[in-house]
Amino acid sequence: MEKIGSIEIRITGSTGMFELSPVNYDIREVIAMLQNAEDLLYLGDKKDRPTISYKIEEGSVKHVFNTSMQFIIGFNAIIGQINQTQNIDFLDLKTAKAFENIQNIATKKNYTFCIKTSLEQSNEIKLDTTTRFYRTEVIWADAEFYFYGKITDAGGKDKANIHLSTEELGTVIIETPKTFLEVYEENLLYKTFGIRAKGKQHPETGEIDKSTLKFIELIDYQPKYDEQYLKSLREKAKKSWLGTINPDNWLNEIRGDYEA
Repeated sequence: MEKIGSIEIRITGSTGMFELSPVNYDIREVIAMLQNAEDLLYLGDKKDRPTISYKIEEGSVKHVFNTSMQFIIGFNAIIGQINQTQNIDFLDLKTAKAFENIQNIATKKNYTFCIKTSLEQSNEIKLDTTTRFYRTEVIWADAEFYFYGKITDAGGKDKANIHLSTEELGTVIIETPKTFLEVYEENLLYKTFGIRAKGKQHPETGEIDKSTLKFIELIDYQPKYDEQYLKSLREKAKKSWLGTINPDNWLNEIRGDYEA
């Protein structure tokens, strides 16, 4: 059976005249913490992550997230590194943003967050109004990208987008003009396409800020075996460098001093 560990995020502070507790802790804050916790733990496509179970406890408010021990050990190393360097620039974009979100809440609400794991002698990190866990400002460069994969969703009531399931990056969500989706006649869902998009990319690490992706064009991507194309390439090769090669001499050069 898989070993399970936990992450504890304890919040102390007050709401109005009263000390913070699960009774007066607003549901919107619970939802925000759930999203941040998922981004702290897991990168990439969330559909492949292990189960996370959750409970909220007294003291003042204590969020407890249970999941695979493998990820708990990794997260413990992360908070240890942050404590040592007092810096979050080394983190993946989503993980760094989750820490920034928690720092923003601490500053805005005058809360103190203490984050640790269930490991013995766990690393622990504190975020409050005196800390500044923000990424060093980097000028993200404008870039164009080509993504290839299967479209799993397209549309949206207010902000239209296309969900493209890729092998390398998981599912990428690309903001798409409604005008394009309205006039496109074929059904896009569950078909393989390429999408040309623009967005922001880190100039040093090459990391793509997937929240900035905007649609440029759809590329019909249907790879198939083309005998005629391959035959034309073979004929072209015969007329160029292959035509100048003596097969016996070439084979002897490849073999070198080896005797069969």
